[in-house]
Amino acid sequence: MQPSQTTLDILKRYWGFDHFRPLQDEIIQSVLEGKDTLGLMPTGGGKSITFQVPTMAFDGMALVVTPIISLMKDQVDNLIARRIKATYLHAGLTAAEAKHIYEKCLYGNCKFLYVSPERLGAQSFLERLKHMPVRLIVVDEAHCISQWGYDFRPAFLRIVQVRKLFPDVPVLALTATATPMVVEDIMQRLDFKQRNVFTKSFARDNITYVVRHTSEKMAELVHIMHSVPGTGIVYVRSRKRTKLIADELNRHGLSADFYHAGLSVEDKEDKQNKWRNDQCRIMVATNAFGMGIDKPDVRIVVHVDIPNSLEEYYQEAGRAGRDGKRSYAVLLATPTDRRTLHKHIAEAFPPRDFIKNVYERVGNFLNVAVGEGYQRMYDFNFNLFCTTFKLPVLPTHNALRILTAAGHIEFVEEIDSQSRVMILADKSDLYDLHTTTQGADRVLQAILRMYPGLFADYVFINEDVISHRTDLSRETIYNSLLELTRMHILHYVPRKRTPYIIYTTSREEAKYIQLPKVVYEDLKQRMEQRIEAIIDYAFNDEQCREARMLSYFGEHVDTACNHCDVCIDRRKRDNTQPVDVQSGILYMAQVKPRRLEDFIHTLAFTKGEILSMVSFLVDEGYLVHTPDDTYVNPKPLD
Repeated sequence: MQPSQTTLDILKRYWGFDHFRPLQDEIIQSVLEGKDTLGLMPTGGGKSITFQVPTMAFDGMALVVTPIISLMKDQVDNLIARRIKATYLHAGLTAAEAKHIYEKCLYGNCKFLYVSPERLGAQSFLERLKHMPVRLIVVDEAHCISQWGYDFRPAFLRIVQVRKLFPDVPVLALTATATPMVVEDIMQRLDFKQRNVFTKSFARDNITYVVRHTSEKMAELVHIMHSVPGTGIVYVRSRKRTKLIADELNRHGLSADFYHAGLSVEDKEDKQNKWRNDQCRIMVATNAFGMGIDKPDVRIVVHVDIPNSLEEYYQEAGRAGRDGKRSYAVLLATPTDRRTLHKHIAEAFPPRDFIKNVYERVGNFLNVAVGEGYQRMYDFNFNLFCTTFKLPVLPTHNALRILTAAGHIEFVEEIDSQSRVMILADKSDLYDLHTTTQGADRVLQAILRMYPGLFADYVFINEDVISHRTDLSRETIYNSLLELTRMHILHYVPRKRTPYIIYTTSREEAKYIQLPKVVYEDLKQRMEQRIEAIIDYAFNDEQCREARMLSYFGEHVDTACNHCDVCIDRRKRDNTQPVDVQSGILYMAQVKPRRLEDFIHTLAFTKGEILSMVSFLVDEGYLVHTPDDTYVNPKPLD
C-alpha cells in the first residue's frame, strides 16, 4: 500500500494541523506498511485521524465498522465538511437509499464507507462489498468484539468473514478501553497475522480523580458544581432522573439540561449544540451522551451512579480535560451502592428459564411460526412487548441481549432516524406538476430552497421547520411528500423510531434453546469481576485512584499520582509535609489571580507537590479555579 501524498501534507490540507498527536503517526505508518494494527488511545486521543489520513494517502476506500449510528453520522458529516467523500449504511436505511450508496462505492465515488456491524450479516451486502475497492478495514470500538469486554456485540464477530473477501487488506482496530485479556482477544478474533499493538498510557495527568462518600448525593453534587467553574457532565443510569437532577441543579442557580437516548433527534441536536456553545453549562445524561462529542474544555465529570465497570468509568470520565488543562472526575458513593451494583449482576443474567420464556414470547408477539423467520427483520416495540406479557424491563432487555450473544436472534437497540428526501425527477419536470394535495407545490418549493444537494443524495429534513416556513400543517406536509413520492418526483423516507429483531436461525421451540457456558456463566463471571474492580476503586481509600485504574488496564506503576483524593488525604496526614507549600500558594493567589505556572516557577517545591496542593485547595474551596484558567484566593488580604 503505497501512499500518494505525505501524511503530514494530508493532515495539513484537510484538517489544518501541522503535526500529529502522540501515537497517531506510528499507527498511520503501520497501516501504510500493510500491517494489521491495534491502537489503544485514550478518549479524545484522536483515533479517527489514524485511519482517515492513510485512507486519503492511497487509492481506494476504507470500510469502517462502528456500533454507534450517531457517531457514524457525525464523522461522515465532518468528512463531507472537509470535502472528503464519505457515506454510511445502517439497518435504518431504505432499500433505495442503500442502493444509491452501493453505487457510489462501486464506482469509486466514496473514500469512507461506515457500516454498523449488523450490516455484515447480510449476504447481499457482502456480495456487493467484494466488488468495492476496499484498501483498509477499520474496526472502531474494537473492544465490542471481545466476549471479555464490557460491551460485547456478537455482530462484530462477522468482521473476520469480511477479511476473507480481502485477504491482503490490513485491519486497523481502535479502542479507548481494553484490559490485557481483551487486547489479546481482539487480535485473535480479527485474525491478526502477527501481534502489533500501539498503546498510549491510560494516565491523564491533568485529571484529578476524586471519590466523595456521601449519604446526600444531590447536596454534594450542587456543592461540587458551585465549587468548580466551567462546563460539566453529570452521568446517571436512569433516563427519568436526568430531568429530575437537571431541574434540581437549575433550582440552585446552575445552568443545566438533560439528555438520554429516548429524546428525538431534533431535541438531541438542540441540547448538544447549546451545551457545545456554552449556552448551557451542565449536561445531566445517561451514557448515551458523550460518544463522539469532542468538547475540549469540559472541566468536570461527575458520576452520581457508579458504572458497572472501570472501562465505562474511564471512558466517560475521560471526556473531561481534553484540552490538557486541570479537570476533575468525581464519583459519588454511598454504602448502598455496593448492594446496587451486585443487583445489576442478577438483572443482567436472569434465570435460564426466564430467558427461554422471553424467546418464546418474542415469537408469539411477532407472529413468527416455529421453523420460520430465518434472516427476516421485524420491527419490535420493546415497551409494548413488556407491557403485553407483564415482563420486567431490565431482565427482559438482558434476556434479549443473551439470546443475541447465543446466536438465536439479533436484538438491535432503538434506531432513531430523521426524515429524508431525495429528488428523483429532472429539474425540468418540476415546473408542471399536477397534484391533488393542496399545498404540495409549496412544500416542494420549500424543500428545494431549504436543502441543497437533493438531486445527488438523500438529505435529512425537518417537517416542523418546513411547517414553520410554509404555514402548512405537519399533516399536510406529510401527505404532500407521500403524494410526490407516489408520483416519483422524489423519494420521502418518514422518520422511524423503533428497535428491531432479526432471526439469525429459524424460530425454534423454547425447550431446544441452548445458552452455552461462554455466553452465560463465563460472561456472568467476567461481569462479577468488573463489578468487584469498580467497587474496589470506589471504596478502597488506601490506594491511589489513578494507580488502581492503570493497574486494571495492565500498566505497571511505581509511584502514586499525587493529585487524586487518596494521595491528597495521605499528604494531609503526613506530618513531614511542609505547610509552607499551602501557605505560599494561598498567599500568591490572595495578592492576585495566578496561573499554575506562576506557582511552579515561584515556589521552592516540586511540581508534583504544587499540583497536588492546588488540587486539594480547590476541592476544599480555599482556591477558586476561574474560567480563564487562573486561581484566586477569595479571602481578602489583612
